[in-house]
Amino acid sequence: MPVKSVSRQQSQTPAQQLQQQHQRDVENGLYPNIPAERRSPTNPARPPTMRQDTIDMEEVPLNRSNSQPESEDRRKMRQLFEKHDSDRDGLIDVHELKGLISCGRCHDIPPHITEQILRRSDADNNGHLDFEEFYVMSLHHKWMIRNMLTRYCRYVVPPPRPLEGDELDGAYEKQMSICPPPLTMVIFSIIEIIMFLVDVIYFQDDPNHNQRLGESTNGPAATLFIYNPYKRYESWRFLSYMFVHVGIMHLMMNLIIQIFLGIALELVHHWWRVALVYLAGVLAGSMGTSLTSPRIFLAGASGGVYALITAHIATIIMNYSEMEYAIVQLLAFLVFCFTDLGTSVYRHLTDQHDQIGYIAHLSGALAGLLVGIGVLRNLEVRRWERILWWIAVIFYFALMTTGIIVHIFVPDYFPKAEYN
Repeated sequence: MPVKSVSRQQSQTPAQQLQQQHQRDVENGLYPNIPAERRSPTNPARPPTMRQDTIDMEEVPLNRSNSQPESEDRRKMRQLFEKHDSDRDGLIDVHELKGLISCGRCHDIPPHITEQILRRSDADNNGHLDFEEFYVMSLHHKWMIRNMLTRYCRYVVPPPRPLEGDELDGAYEKQMSICPPPLTMVIFSIIEIIMFLVDVIYFQDDPNHNQRLGESTNGPAATLFIYNPYKRYESWRFLSYMFVHVGIMHLMMNLIIQIFLGIALELVHHWWRVALVYLAGVLAGSMGTSLTSPRIFLAGASGGVYALITAHIATIIMNYSEMEYAIVQLLAFLVFCFTDLGTSVYRHLTDQHDQIGYIAHLSGALAGLLVGIGVLRNLEVRRWERILWWIAVIFYFALMTTGIIVHIFVPDYFPKAEYN
C-alpha cells in the first residue's frame, strides 16, 4: 500500500500537485478573506502560498492577547501617565516627572534628583519615558505615588532653586507644616512645670517658704537636677539644670519665650533640629558658667531660651532671600537682644544681689547661633553660606572640646568635689 500510494503521487503532473496544495490551503482556512468565487483551484488570481502567510497566522494569538483588558494596577498607571503627559506626546520629560512627584507631596525635590530618577528608568536613553518605561518605574519606585513615603523628601531634601519668574519671598513660610505637630518645646515645658510643682508641693506645709513660692533650691527636684559645681562628676547636671527654676516669674518667662519661639522654628525645621539647638544652648550655658565662674550654682532653661532666640537670627541669615519681611524679623530680634543685653548690664551694675547667670545666657546665645547655622534648614545653599556653615560647625566643636578637656585634665581649677 505505501508503494502504491507513492507511485500514484509521482504519476501526477506538477500542475495537478499545485492545485491539490491550493485546495488543502483553502480548506484549512489559510485564505479566509478570499471570496468564494475566487477559491477555485484553477483560479489564477488566488495568491500563492508563502511562508509569510504562515508567520502572520502564528502572530494572531499574540494580537488577541493584547486586546485583553489591562490589569487594574496597569490601568491606574496609564491614567496617571496620561494625566501628567501635559503635551500629549506619549512621553514624559523631566518637568512632567517633577510635576508627578510634586503631586505626591514631595514639593521640595531638587531638579537633579528628578533627572537621576528619569535616567535610571529611561531604558532606551532617549531622555523621555514612554508608558512601558513609566510602568516599570512605578513597580520599582512606588514611593513616588504613595504620600506616606514621599513625605520623607520634605524632611531631608532642601527645595530646589526656583524657576525663572518664581517669587522667592515667602518660600520659607511655605515650608511650615503641622505634621508632625510641633510638640518639642511643649514637652520640655511640661517637664519643667512638673519639676517646679514637685518642689512647691514638697514645701507647701513649711511656713518658712510660704512667701517665696518655688524659690528654694533645697527641694527634691532642685537637689537632684540643679547644676552643682561641687558635684560635677554627676554629668547629667550639665543638662538637667534646665528643669529647675527659682521662682514663678523665672519659670513663666522662660516658658513663654521658649514655646513661642520654639514652635515657630519647629514648624519649618522639625522637632529634632530644634531640640538640638535648645539642648546645645543648655549645655553651652553650664559649660561656660563652669569655666568662668567655677563655684556658681546654675538653674533654669535660659541657656536654651537664648539659643532659640539666636537660632531665629541664624535662620534669617541663611534664608534671607526666601523669607518674607526678613529685614523686619531680623531687626526685631536684634532689638530684643540688645535691649536684653543693656538691661542685664544695668541690673548687674545697680543690684548687688543680682544672681542672674549672664555667662549662661551669653554662652547659650552663641551656641544657638552656631548650631542654628549648622543644623537648621537652608532653603537655597549659596557658596558663602557653605563657608559660613563650616566656620560655625568647627567653631562650636572647638569651644565644646576645649571646655571638656579643661574639665577633665585641669581638675584643680574647679572646687573640690563633694561625694556626700
